[in-house]
Amino acid sequence: MILKEDTLSIIREQIKRILAHGENGAQPHSFGNGDAPLPAPSGFYARKLSGINPDDIRTRADFEALPFTDKDNLRDAYPLGLAVVPELDIVRIHSSSGTTGTPVIIPYTRRDVEDWAVMFRRCYEIAGVTPTDRVHITPGYGLWTAGIGFQAGAELLGAMVIPMGPGNTDKQLQFMRDLRSTVLCATSSYALLLAEEIEKRGMRGDIHLKKALIGSERWGEKMRRRIAAELGVSLYDIYGLTEVYGPGIGISCDAENGMHMFDDYLYCEIIDPKTGETVPDGTLGELVITTLRKEGAPLIRYRTHDLTRILAGDCACGCKYPRIDTILGRTDDMVKVKGVNIFPGQIDTFLKEVEGVSSEYQAMIDHFEGRDRFTLFFETERLDDERRLLEKEVARVAHARLGLTVMPKAVSIGELPRSEKKSTRVFDNRY
Repeated sequence: MILKEDTLSIIREQIKRILAHGENGAQPHSFGNGDAPLPAPSGFYARKLSGINPDDIRTRADFEALPFTDKDNLRDAYPLGLAVVPELDIVRIHSSSGTTGTPVIIPYTRRDVEDWAVMFRRCYEIAGVTPTDRVHITPGYGLWTAGIGFQAGAELLGAMVIPMGPGNTDKQLQFMRDLRSTVLCATSSYALLLAEEIEKRGMRGDIHLKKALIGSERWGEKMRRRIAAELGVSLYDIYGLTEVYGPGIGISCDAENGMHMFDDYLYCEIIDPKTGETVPDGTLGELVITTLRKEGAPLIRYRTHDLTRILAGDCACGCKYPRIDTILGRTDDMVKVKGVNIFPGQIDTFLKEVEGVSSEYQAMIDHFEGRDRFTLFFETERLDDERRLLEKEVARVAHARLGLTVMPKAVSIGELPRSEKKSTRVFDNRY
């Protein structure tokens, strides 16, 4: 992605603001009711960028010499150390789940909230959603960024919002039918669950969905085709992460060739995850994001750990925002089996080649009798002897594509667990 001079200028000013906040400090806010005040922000970025003169950042090479930021850095700033505005300017916080350590708390100013809604409205517009649509939102609300982001963008667009949140599938389907929802917002796992329930209950003729915006987890082509066919919708892959506003910072389009990223709010790089060096457009690597307008908690060169590439050239849809490719996986999702590095996206890719295999799978990795063992469960409608033939074909394709021997196990459609949130598909039981 081209680093324009005006983008460099914005980054310089943002760093000046960060450093000024660190120099001036931030006083803890007293609520006037006798309670102890919250601690002042710790000036996390001011310390990280200490010694850097923003006016010296004049070229792409100067920018790429700036240090990266990682999620562990953000955890260290808990609770409000990421803030670079006075506490009275913070109108909302969101947080990561904290399931793998200290949660990351992201403060938002009023403009941050408004900017996020603007980006999300663009996502709906790129997907062809209009004010006449009825948007059925199933992702969670609360500290998680998902539900409220989908809602704010749809309301700014002027569409009717049905803020269901997760779970209670019976009620989801009742409201979807009775309110004639036309747009579904969901994780891919829950969209599949809803599609299966609609089919199972014979409700296909009662559902009026036309489009689905799917996010929060990586999903493969087989699952995409299956959800689209069973729900009768056009699918759009929406991108985002809690640390950078939330979902809605990028979306796929009708050309189905990557996701458009809003470069007036974000600058994207792709780096070699091992060396940290920036790689040319078109080369697979780790996505790094710098925010350009974020006030509450700006991010400089934030390593997302998502694996993708920048797609050069104009998109056939006519949208001028630059594109990244569909997310292959995460650098921290990689597992090594018998010396072979494997990402979940690679499993999706080779299963796509095998006719008769459904979209759902689970990989179980364990250590048995001194050796790593890779068992791959997959769903199919085939029975008995046809399953055995299908298992042999899966084993053959897996070895050809991954260079690894797997133990394939065919199971019936619906036998693997479904999730209302994100599905875990690779389980490493060796440790």
